Amino acid sequence: MFPMLIGTVVIGGIVGYASEKSGFTHNGYVQSIIICVGGAFLFYFVRIMFGIKFGPPGIDAILSSIGALIIVPTHWRGRR
Repeated sequence: MFPMLIGTVVIGGIVGYASEKSGFTHNGYVQSIIICVGGAFLFYFVRIMFGIKFGPPGIDAILSSIGALIIVPTHWRGRR
């Protein structure tokens, strides 16, 4: 279980870096990595507690990281 947690965090960081490098987001590298790791970490615990999953743990980490990148900046953008 612990290696799956570490893998989830690493995949979230890679997705955050890649999304910023490719121009998908314009949050900044650190902010995108934090958002992706947070989303992946949150879905990891949802997967453990409720058994909700989309596939293997790596696919879940990628999908939850991308979902967090779409939801979090969009949610706060309208409040300025």
